[in-house]
Amino acid sequence: MARNNRVNLFTITVILICIGVVMIYSSSSIYAWERYKDSFYFLKRHMSFLFVGLIFMFLVMLFDYRKLRKYARPLLFISLFLLVLVLIPGIGREVSGARRWFRFKILSFQPSELASLAVLIYVADFIARKGEVIKNFLKGFLPPMCVLGVTALLILIEPDLGTTMALGVVVLIMLFVAGTRLSYLLSLILASLPALFVLLFSVPYRRARMLSFINPWADPKGTGFQIIQSQIALGSGGVFGVGLGHSKQKLFFLPAAHTDFIFSIIGEELGLIGTLGVIFLFVLFIRQGIKIIKNAQDKFGYFLALGLVLMITLKAVINIGVSCGVLPTKGLPLPFISYGGTSLMFDLVSVGILINIARTGEYP
Repeated sequence: MARNNRVNLFTITVILICIGVVMIYSSSSIYAWERYKDSFYFLKRHMSFLFVGLIFMFLVMLFDYRKLRKYARPLLFISLFLLVLVLIPGIGREVSGARRWFRFKILSFQPSELASLAVLIYVADFIARKGEVIKNFLKGFLPPMCVLGVTALLILIEPDLGTTMALGVVVLIMLFVAGTRLSYLLSLILASLPALFVLLFSVPYRRARMLSFINPWADPKGTGFQIIQSQIALGSGGVFGVGLGHSKQKLFFLPAAHTDFIFSIIGEELGLIGTLGVIFLFVLFIRQGIKIIKNAQDKFGYFLALGLVLMITLKAVINIGVSCGVLPTKGLPLPFISYGGTSLMFDLVSVGILINIARTGEYP
């Protein structure tokens, strides 16, 4: 059974990756030619990230995932150091006012992705070590909240609110499942609402995103342009789509067509059938992930698998929700499909860890 789970998870991941490769070329080739005189520019970069990600995925499959426990704190400290380093001008690369990347020739690295994984490993190890103490405020709730708070603050400074919120939600769910008192979690959420309101509405571009989400037609050529064009792409695809490669919205109408809004291009070119197919694949991925969680042989594996599946699920839900206009724009890529660079690599690492946990579950 466990073998079937990991084979199925790997197969689903490969199918999603293949869809991504095809759609990235389809959605970016004209834009790449216009800007770089190379229609394969983004596809070649994506394949580079995919190659590196697959190497890391197979590497993490080779050793016992339980050894990650002794590296939980060092990995966390390294990721926090990189989050500080990326904020330094001249070291971190700034794009559109955000300083989130290290750039190494054709490859770039986003330390917030490593930090997210490091926090999940740390929290899973913390829960496994503390047992019933997790119900205590000072010893069981406060330490992971301090780690989450420091990490979230550094990611927010970049700024990257989407990743911060996704990581926060996943960690809180992990602690809830572990047995943390609901009163602690609700108190934290209520106390965070004013800060979230300030973060959303005190920064001009975030406030514009929220207002455009509420009523995109109030500024159809400005802040609402992206959402409107995404919905046009999805609507014009109909049931069967306009055909692979025949999207009109990718012709400089829909910004970020190969990254944040690739789901919209899938809807336009492959229609309702294509979008439902992608959603169905993610549902299957979640189903296999749940089986791996349930069959985990130890507490650390259980909560690490829970965190990884939740993170991938949340990113997929947010990306699809944004494309459909039911969620505000957050800038999170669609796992395995979007041109996402570091995000793709760490999603593959997450799959490698999940397969590792599933394989260990074959030997009670």
